[in-house]
Amino acid sequence: MMSEELERILARLTEPDNAVIQQATAELKQAFKDPAIIPALCALMTESQNPQVRQSAAVMLRLRVRKHWKKISPDHRESLKAVVLQHMIEIYFFNYYTVCSHISTLNSVQVGLLLLSKVVGSNPEPFKPHYKQLLQLFGTVLQDLNNPTALYYCILTLTAITAYTGTEEMNLMRSLIPKLLIALKHLIQADQDHASEAMEVFDELMESEVSIVVPHIAEIVRFCLEISADVSLSDSLRVKALSCIAVLIRLKSKAVLKHKLLQPILQVVFPILSAAPPPGEEDPEDEENDTEGDSENPKHFAVQVIDTMALHMPPEKLFNQLLPFTQTCLSSENPYERKGGLMCMAVLAEGCADHIRTKMLSSMLQTVCRSLSDNNQVVRSAALFALGQFSEHLQPDVSKFHAELMPLLHGYLSAVNQTKIGHMTKAFYALENFLENLGPEIEPYLPTLMETMLSALNNAENLKLKELAVSAIGAIANAAKEMLVPYFPPIIESLKGFLTDTREEMRTLQTQALDTLSVLARTVGKEVFSPLAAECVQLGLNLTDGVDDPDLRRCTYSLFSAVSDVSPDCLAPHLTPITTVMLLSLKSTEGVMAHLDEDKPFVLLDDDDADDEDEEGDVDLDEESETEVDDRDVAGFSVENAYIDEKEDACDALGEIAFNTGVAFQPFLESSFQQVYELHDFPHEDVRRAAFGAMGQFCRAQHKVWKENPTEANHQALHKLLQVVLPCFLEAVRQDRERQVVMAILESMNAVIKSCQGEALQAPGILAEISNTIKDVLKKKTVCQDVGGDEADDDEQQAEYDAMLQEFAGEGIPVLASALPAETFYPHLNDLLPLIMSKAKPSCTEADRSFSIGTIGETLHSLVGVAGGSAVAGRLSNRLLPVLVAGVRDSDAEVRNNSVFALGALAQAAGPIVASYPLCVDYPMMLSLFSNLLSKESDLRVIDNLCAALCRMIMSHIEGVPLEQVFPALVACLPLKEDMEENKTIYSCLTFLYSHNPVLVQAHFHSQHAQLTAPY
Repeated sequence: MMSEELERILARLTEPDNAVIQQATAELKQAFKDPAIIPALCALMTESQNPQVRQSAAVMLRLRVRKHWKKISPDHRESLKAVVLQHMIEIYFFNYYTVCSHISTLNSVQVGLLLLSKVVGSNPEPFKPHYKQLLQLFGTVLQDLNNPTALYYCILTLTAITAYTGTEEMNLMRSLIPKLLIALKHLIQADQDHASEAMEVFDELMESEVSIVVPHIAEIVRFCLEISADVSLSDSLRVKALSCIAVLIRLKSKAVLKHKLLQPILQVVFPILSAAPPPGEEDPEDEENDTEGDSENPKHFAVQVIDTMALHMPPEKLFNQLLPFTQTCLSSENPYERKGGLMCMAVLAEGCADHIRTKMLSSMLQTVCRSLSDNNQVVRSAALFALGQFSEHLQPDVSKFHAELMPLLHGYLSAVNQTKIGHMTKAFYALENFLENLGPEIEPYLPTLMETMLSALNNAENLKLKELAVSAIGAIANAAKEMLVPYFPPIIESLKGFLTDTREEMRTLQTQALDTLSVLARTVGKEVFSPLAAECVQLGLNLTDGVDDPDLRRCTYSLFSAVSDVSPDCLAPHLTPITTVMLLSLKSTEGVMAHLDEDKPFVLLDDDDADDEDEEGDVDLDEESETEVDDRDVAGFSVENAYIDEKEDACDALGEIAFNTGVAFQPFLESSFQQVYELHDFPHEDVRRAAFGAMGQFCRAQHKVWKENPTEANHQALHKLLQVVLPCFLEAVRQDRERQVVMAILESMNAVIKSCQGEALQAPGILAEISNTIKDVLKKKTVCQDVGGDEADDDEQQAEYDAMLQEFAGEGIPVLASALPAETFYPHLNDLLPLIMSKAKPSCTEADRSFSIGTIGETLHSLVGVAGGSAVAGRLSNRLLPVLVAGVRDSDAEVRNNSVFALGALAQAAGPIVASYPLCVDYPMMLSLFSNLLSKESDLRVIDNLCAALCRMIMSHIEGVPLEQVFPALVACLPLKEDMEENKTIYSCLTFLYSHNPVLVQAHFHSQHAQLTAPY
């Protein structure tokens, strides 16, 4: 009868006699060796008439669960769950108000809730049959507003089960949200740290089942805004609230707009992002020794809220309400408000790039340029950040302003040795992003730039300044390419010095030197770099062997992949050690930290045992230890960014090396694929993106090997890969939550189909699966497209990144059209075309109209080269012609350009069939349309494509073109000015014409030659 004996022991522990207590303690330790201790403690906790014994039993039971859960027998675990749950239900449903009147029993309730949170939190899934009862219990507990401890543990338990709830619990969960908000308000008053932790329930609700919160989205946002705006609350609590708002915008932007929450959010966010720091302090990003890490402060997260809006809301709707706030900040006398306005402009650039480029770029750049000369360094730094963001995201338009911007950036460079290094870092950030995209326009600035950079490498004592200069040389190389060759010897001499210096303080400079060396390998030309290829490979191997640093390894992987592009033969002999170290990086758990629940303080008791004093809260999973870490003890994981980057770059490099080295990589392909494939569901999106990209590269590499050596074994290996990779791609497109990952998958899938052609589409049903997946993206039915919820989606306006995702899907249509006989693809094309054509309506954005007609044009162009393409193009022409004719008359030059190309492609694809369709393509009508366009068109690219379209019409159906009128007009527009890719079409047409009508060609060119050589 262990329960009776145990009750006597526990009762004696409360007596005021040390000898009795010592004796009882010894007996208790002996009792704990008996496995029956668990059911005995359960019985006492629920049945003892002595409240002190009940509480002691609960505390000891919780300690036993906390420390020895894995050692408890499965039967006892199950009975413990049932006892705890039943006990809590009895307390709250039958005796709640009676209990609240007795303080000792109330403590027992708190201990019970604590125990419940621990037991459920350790393994929520087995409690699923009891979730409804638990949720009913939580509904009662959340109304006990005078008991913050109970509220805290109740919310923790609710957080633990959220991910496991099903549809049958949805309504109960929704009904808890109003009570939850009220409980959190009271918990904030009692304990802000606990409230901050408890607010993670919203993260779990939104990530696991966002539809639960959608009906209450307005109340949740207002609650979070109230917290965010209260400067008397802790930074961590305000950050949690702002983060919650950002997640809601990311997942449910349509609902946020529908409930008219944008204005209230901006009214709270702008004062936060433009607030001055406390007297005598600086914002983290303005400090001289800023580590460039993300600051966990409200101002940083307020800017993130604006960034999230830009990425997930239609620009037209966002800018209408945002611009007044931004303009007020920019015109303020307060430098921190001016800084806030610039930071806002900066983070808008990525998500609203098209809107800014086409409507606001000039005015926004003028604002930034004025701010670069502001009398306050805080404002100047923000302007440099904004210019860097514009240069990264608003290309190619920003580069056209180089004459205005380069002198300003030169001004910063001229003071390179006098300016504080923190501010100079921001200047280099802006300079690099601007230069990288400048292309040939960099030529007049190159001598001054390189003089400054080489001087910094040779003379600067500050290692950070050397690092900035090395990085800038990489950006210059991306723009200058072969123009950098005269400067190559001194650059390499400096880089070699950095790369062979093994001092610890040189590590970041060494890493940057490797990165720039990789850029140089890809840009200065194979003839220049190839002599260094073997030395670079050996250098990379030596560094990976001698230095244990994830950033350095990452950069050596990039160097290996760059060398594989320039000189694959140099890399082939070293593939064994290279792939070995890369696969170790992919497998490694280094940098992954398990955060144990041990480090979470308990509210009710201070019960750390003596044997816990040396325990750490975090465990490095890569260290060998005798300590067994059960995943039930783990509260969460985190991974250092450097190790994330290492895995990402290892995937990218393996894929490129596999493709570039071809047959030499065959012995390593299977092991590399297996390891990369395991990362396709990795928690971090950048690693997933890289893994999908590498999987596509492996398919393309195997296809190239098979084409070069068409054995049956190589053919089977290709199809084995394709049968795994393509279904994996399609599943991830539908299910992955991150748009960037889905875009990368679509891009990789398109590249695979483009390379492998029909081989990629041989598996039964795969063509239909791919077509249906494209259709799902175009209809916004994938997980990453904000599906579900109560908000309607009948608005044509959408965030630019949502439109970009659809563009990646649409690009798959012409790729499929070029890979199959036209009749095979026609049923799928017939289903997809209405979705594409719907975006050509005048009410759609310029970007949507351009995408729609561009996709139609590329699809028609694909039909030119496949069997049966002519008949299919003829069948489609009746539907397409009105859309394309309207596009030629569009106000946007890019839409006109794509429409002209598409009409030419239609004429070329359908050939004589089209010319014979009286209701389809009327050659005289098309020629008249082009003639009218040519008479008033000023855009050079449109004129170039018009010439190419005329050439396609001539080659397709020469009888339908009055050459005596058309040919002189065509030649008068030559040579092409911008779209040089169409020169192939022009010269093919001239050759074709010369073979059919040499007299016409000779006469016209003789006439032109005479005009050109006539004396002035």
